[in-house]
Amino acid sequence: MVAGAALALWQPQTATWFQPHWIPFFLGIIMLSMGLTLTWQDFLRVLEFPRTVLMGVGLQFGIMPLLGYLIARAFHLPLDFMIGLILVACSPGGTASNVVCFIARLNVALSVTLTTCSTLLAVIMTPLLTTWLVEALARDLTGAAIQVDTLGLLLDTFQVVILPVTAGVLINHFFHRQVARITPYTPLLAVLSIVFIVDYILAAKRTELLASGGTLLAAVVTLHTLGFVLGYGLARWVGGGEHNARTVSVEVGMQNSGLATELARSNFGAFGLATVPGALSALTHCILGSLVAGLSRWWPHPPRVPHPERRKA
Repeated sequence: MVAGAALALWQPQTATWFQPHWIPFFLGIIMLSMGLTLTWQDFLRVLEFPRTVLMGVGLQFGIMPLLGYLIARAFHLPLDFMIGLILVACSPGGTASNVVCFIARLNVALSVTLTTCSTLLAVIMTPLLTTWLVEALARDLTGAAIQVDTLGLLLDTFQVVILPVTAGVLINHFFHRQVARITPYTPLLAVLSIVFIVDYILAAKRTELLASGGTLLAAVVTLHTLGFVLGYGLARWVGGGEHNARTVSVEVGMQNSGLATELARSNFGAFGLATVPGALSALTHCILGSLVAGLSRWWPHPPRVPHPERRKA
């Protein structure tokens, strides 16, 4: 991810071959790859961690959108960047969080459950939260109203998230043996897809990014860093336990930036730079997530003590 971004900014022609209307297709590949790893039982795992899942999803669609709004105001970003940052903050957890939890030896089952739940809820929550916060920003900054196409956001979210994920689950259910042969390669396809999307946007918006991207980068880093920190701190505060608190931290701190980028492209065309925060977000949360995984491995959490009745059994 880092190498591709650096190359795109240094030699834009290495990334501008990508066409913007390909973004929904490549985002579909990412979400299909996620669906291929899921079974119907994964949707029932919420019953195993009901309180933790409710807490994680609440942080995802409560704390992160609020942080996005406050950080956008605090850093005095241009309206285009503000819209893009809010889209990132209102997006569900990204599939990369499951990989980070695996590397960090955290609760992968919980991570997958949180990603699945937030992804399904994003069809409603992302459009509604984005509409509310973007319209509030426009009124506060310009005194003029921005009409956000909430229905368009909802339909786009449904098409690029729910349809490919559902297709992946169905394919895995009916052709599980064949899918098992290709799933070792689907993470690579998903990574390449997001790299292509991010590199294209960085290359296409290179001039504007180099001119004013420092403040935006600081805002994006702040958003994700606070997502990791508050996700962990609040999960510990409500008694989630060290193991699950670290998992919630990763899930809250890593967003589906590809979705934010596509929603910005297809619904906020009048704000041409609104896609840039999503691209920087994808790069930022992958780096921060990798650091968090390394720290978690270096600083192991205390082993979970079984419940006395379970231990006796």
